Order: sequence, then C-alpha cells, then structure tokens
Amino acid sequence: MNEPHPLFLLDADALIGAHRRYYALDLCPGFWECLIHYCGENRVRSIDRVRDEILINSDRLSGWVKQAPTDLFVSSAEPSVTDSYVDMNHWVQTNPQFQPQAKEKFARVADGWVAAYAKVHNGVVVTQEVFSADVKKNVPLPNIFQQFGVNYCDTFEMLHTLDVRFEWEPP
Repeated sequence: MNEPHPLFLLDADALIGAHRRYYALDLCPGFWECLIHYCGENRVRSIDRVRDEILINSDRLSGWVKQAPTDLFVSSAEPSVTDSYVDMNHWVQTNPQFQPQAKEKFARVADGWVAAYAKVHNGVVVTQEVFSADVKKNVPLPNIFQQFGVNYCDTFEMLHTLDVRFEWEPP
C-alpha cells in the first residue's frame, strides 16, 4: 500500500533564505517553478501569514509571491488552527527559558501559525531552523515541533522527497 504524499508547508525563512542565498529567482528559476508545480499537486503550501510577512518588503521575492497561485498560501483562520496556535503560544509565553523579546517576536511572526497549521493538517514544515535546547534569545521552530509532535525537514530534504532535479543549461 502506498503512503500518502506529505504536505510540505514552507515557513517564511524557507522562502526568504532560498531567495537571498542559494535559489535566487534569477539564479535558479527551477526552484520557484517546482514550488508552483507541487502547489498544483497539493504537495507544497504555505500560509497567508507567511505571504503577508514577505509582502512587507518590495523586492523580487514579493513580486514572485504576488504572481504565485493564490492557493499556494492557505488561510490560517480555521478555528482548529487558531486553537493549536493558542496552545503553542501559551507554551512559549509561559516557558521561562525564553527571553521576553523572543516571546514577543514569536507572538508577532508567522512561525507559530505555520506550526499550528501543520499540526492540524498533519503537514511537514519546511524550515532551515534547527533545534536548540538551550536557546534563550529566540524560539526555534524545531523546539515547538518537538514539544507538539509536528514533523519538519529542511528545504533540501523536501526537494529530495519530491525527487526534484535542477539541470544546468549553458548560456
């Protein structure tokens, strides 16, 4: 029996980091094309709050987001997602490990909402963040994932799972 394909949910850094570092829109258009392709197969998504974070800037990535299929960024307004987010945020806010600035930032950005959406929809969050048991100045998503049983991977693991290949073409 075949396992169902995982739903990959991109956090903001999976998109921003790719754009700024290793998959710039003009350097590796295939990365961005594959996201749209797998969006059409309901295998890659992000959430509305990630879109909103990206659209704050006026750069090539925000232009790409404006042109991306609307279903790439799903609504995080479902009551079950909100309930899950409230649980996660409560854990962060009452955890003495994290500094007040880290707690405030977590409550303000999309990360917790991506985690909540993944929890409710049994998705796999795509992030470049790593677990850190002793961190105080920020709240790494993998710390949330471990606490709440959310699956995650990095961008490269997602690409391997999707069997994506980028081919070089001479100029």
